[in-house]
Amino acid sequence: MFFVCFHFMPWPHLSAHFEQHYESAWLTLPNSLYDPARGRVLYNEYLDQLALAETLGFDAVGVNEHHQTAYGLMPSPNIIAASLVHRTSRVKILILGNALPLYDHPLRVAEELAMLDVLSGGRIIAGMVVGLGVEAYTYEVNPTFFRERYREAHDLIVEAWTRPGPFHFEGKHYDFRFVNVWPRPLQQPHPPIWIPGSGSLETIRWVAERRYPFIALPFSPYQVMQEHYELLREHAASKLGYEVPREQLGWPVLVYVAETDAQARAEFEPHFWYLAKKGLRMPREFMHPPGHTSVESLMRVAGPKRKFVTALTSWSEVEDGMYAVVGSPATVRDRMREVLKQTGCGIVQGIFQVGSMPHELATKNMTLFAREVMPALRAEFP
Repeated sequence: MFFVCFHFMPWPHLSAHFEQHYESAWLTLPNSLYDPARGRVLYNEYLDQLALAETLGFDAVGVNEHHQTAYGLMPSPNIIAASLVHRTSRVKILILGNALPLYDHPLRVAEELAMLDVLSGGRIIAGMVVGLGVEAYTYEVNPTFFRERYREAHDLIVEAWTRPGPFHFEGKHYDFRFVNVWPRPLQQPHPPIWIPGSGSLETIRWVAERRYPFIALPFSPYQVMQEHYELLREHAASKLGYEVPREQLGWPVLVYVAETDAQARAEFEPHFWYLAKKGLRMPREFMHPPGHTSVESLMRVAGPKRKFVTALTSWSEVEDGMYAVVGSPATVRDRMREVLKQTGCGIVQGIFQVGSMPHELATKNMTLFAREVMPALRAEFP
C-alpha cells in the first residue's frame, strides 16, 4: 500500500455570495479577486502541510496543474515541486500535472523533470496529464488535437530520457532537429510515469498498453471508479494478456478524520460544499469542448448513477457515493478498508485540505490519519 498526501492548493476566499455573481471559478473569474499578500500566506501554509506529510510517514506528496482558476493555485506544478525538493529529504514527489497537450515545447517538460529528479536524488514521479477540457481554452489549443498532442509529447519525452542524444524527433505536432537533454534524469531508465484519468476509454486502453499506474479522478461515486478499474483489468487481460497488479491502481479520496463522527462532519462539511459549489463551479461547455472526448466516452459519464460532485444536494449523497470518507479514526479505517478490498487498488491518494479548510484543521486531519488510520491499513494491505 502506497500513501500519497495530495494537494489542490485552492483559493479559499471566495465570498458567501459568489454563486450569485459569477458563473465560474475557472477561466472567466476576474483575477482582481486574488490578493497576492493572502496568496503568499497560503503558499507557505500549503507547502508546510506537504512537508509535514514526510514527517508523518506518507510515501509521497502530490501536486497538480490547472490554469486561470480559483480551484487550484498551481499553474506550474514543477515550481511547487522544486520548493518541495528542499523542504523534504525522503518522500517521493508526485507531479500529477504537466498537461502535455498545452505545450508547444514538451522538450521543456523533459528537461525540467530531469532537473527535478537529479535535484531530489531520484524522488520524482512524473504524472503525464491529458488535461481537462477547460484547459484547452486557457492556452487556445484545439481540443480535437488534445490526445494526438498528448501521445506524441509523451513519446518525445520518454525518448529524450532514454535515447542517447542528439537525435532528430519528427512527428505530426512536434519537430525537434536536436533532442539532447542535459541533464539526464537520475532514475533509470526514467522516472516512474503515472497517468490520471476520468474514465475515458481512450486513456484506459492507452494506460493498459503501457502498464502505467492509473489514478482515477475524484468527485464521482466510488462505484464509477471501480468500473474504471474493471475496464482497465478487462482490456489488459483480454487484449494484452496480463493481470493488472494492485500497485497500478490509485484511489484519490477526500479524507477527514476527527475525534468523533459528529465532530468530523461538523468540521469538514462547510469546506466540502465550498469545493463542490464554488471551486468546481463552471459552465458545462467549459468542461466538454467539442472533440476533447470521444462520443463513446462522453456518453459513459452521463446519467444519474454517475453524478458529479457539483450536482450533489445532501450529505447523505456524499456518504452513499463515498465522495469523501469522513469520521472518527475507526469509521474512516472501516470505510477505507472496504473500498480497498472491493477495488483492489494499492495507491491511496489522500486529499486532506479541501476547499476553504484552514491550516490548523488540515494538519490535524493529516496527523490523525497518519497515526490512527494509515498504520492499520498498511498492516492489512502490506
